[in-house]
Amino acid sequence: MANFRVHHIPRGMKSFLGYLLLCVLGLVFALPFLWMVSTAFKQPWQIYLIPPQWIPSPPVVDNFIKGWTSAPFNKFILNTVIITSLATLGAVMSAALVAYGFARFRAPSSSFLFAVLVSTMMLPSQITTIPTYILFSRLGWLDSFKPLIVPSWFGGGAYNIFLLRQFFKTVPRDLDDAARIDGCSSLDIFVRIMLPLAKPALATVSVFSIVYHWNDFFNPLIYLDSDVKYTLAIGLQYFKSAQGDTKLHLMMAVALIAVLPILVFFFLGQKYFVQGITVTGIKG
Repeated sequence: MANFRVHHIPRGMKSFLGYLLLCVLGLVFALPFLWMVSTAFKQPWQIYLIPPQWIPSPPVVDNFIKGWTSAPFNKFILNTVIITSLATLGAVMSAALVAYGFARFRAPSSSFLFAVLVSTMMLPSQITTIPTYILFSRLGWLDSFKPLIVPSWFGGGAYNIFLLRQFFKTVPRDLDDAARIDGCSSLDIFVRIMLPLAKPALATVSVFSIVYHWNDFFNPLIYLDSDVKYTLAIGLQYFKSAQGDTKLHLMMAVALIAVLPILVFFFLGQKYFVQGITVTGIKG
C-alpha cells in the first residue's frame, strides 16, 4: 500500500487564506450597504440595469437634497437625537448602578433575583407589549416621548446589567477596601473608582443602546401619532409610503444620511467597544 506524505500548510499561507476568507465574507455581508450607497447616487433609470452598474456615471449628488427636503426630516432627526440621547443616558446610568449592586453587595436571594433578571431576556418583547401599552395609556403618556425614554431610566435593560456586572466582578475588591479605609462610602467608590475603570464596558452599553434607539421602529410606531413627533425610522417609512418605488434613489439617499451617524459613532468608539466585550467575558 502506497504511503502518502501529508504536506503541512505553512503558517503564512494559513494566515493569508484566513484573511482572504474574512475579506470575501465581509464583502458578501457589505453588499446590501454598498448597493444602498450606489443607488443613492444614481438616476432612476440606472437602478434596474442588468448587469448592475455599481459605480454611477455620473454620480447624482442632488438626490440627497431632493430626498431630505421631500419630508420634514430635520424634525425627524431632531426627535431621534432627543430620544436616543436621553434613553442612552438613562440606560447607562441605571444599568451601571444596578450592576454595581449585584456585583458588590450580598443580600438575601440576590443570586436568585439576578437569575430572574437574566431570565427576562428569554421573554419575547411581544408578550409585554399590550400590558405596557395599557400602563402608558392610563398614565396619559401616549403620543409623547416618555414611553420611549422613561423605561430606560429604570434598570437600563437586563443585558446591559449583565454586561456591566461581569465587568465589575473583574475589579479586585482590594480597591474597595482601600477606598473605605480612606473614608469613601459605597457611592463614592462607585463614582470615583468603578465608573472610571468601567469606561470600555460603558462604551459597549452606549453603542448597543444608541443603535437600538436610533433604529427602533416598533415602539415609536405604537406610541407616536403626531407627524411632528415621528423618528427617523417612522419618517423613512412615511417617505416610502408617500413616494413609492418610483423614488427609490431618493429613499436610499435619505437612508444613507440616517445611517451615517451610527457608522461614525461606531468607528470612533470601536476600540472601547471591542475592549468592553473582551473584558466582560473574563470572569463569570
